[in-house]
Amino acid sequence: METLKKVVTNQYFPAGAVLTAVLLFWVVAMLGGLSLLNNNQPPLTTLTWMLFVYAAAVLTPLAGLFAAVDLVRRWRRNRAAATTTGTGSPSAAAGEAPHPAQPQNSHPAPANPQRPGRQEAA
Repeated sequence: METLKKVVTNQYFPAGAVLTAVLLFWVVAMLGGLSLLNNNQPPLTTLTWMLFVYAAAVLTPLAGLFAAVDLVRRWRRNRAAATTTGTGSPSAAAGEAPHPAQPQNSHPAPANPQRPGRQEAA
């Protein structure tokens, strides 16, 4: 039960689940999922099934693309965070200095920036 909780609360789970569902849909379609249209059914049932398949054929590649982009974005963000902290990065193991997240020449932003011409009330 604890393992299931870790999997479901993982940041990669939603995008991974969508990508898995999209791949499963297309595998079933390639293996003959459209053969249901060959049965002798009422026209309204056939039309409903065709509209569902059409919508799924249009929307699943889009959902799969968004899920894949989200997975890659999260993976890159986590990898970049690991390299800046110096833990578990390939560059740290090779003896290279980690890349800082902020350029060394820059100064941190002031805590309470004021716009010119305005003063705070005392």
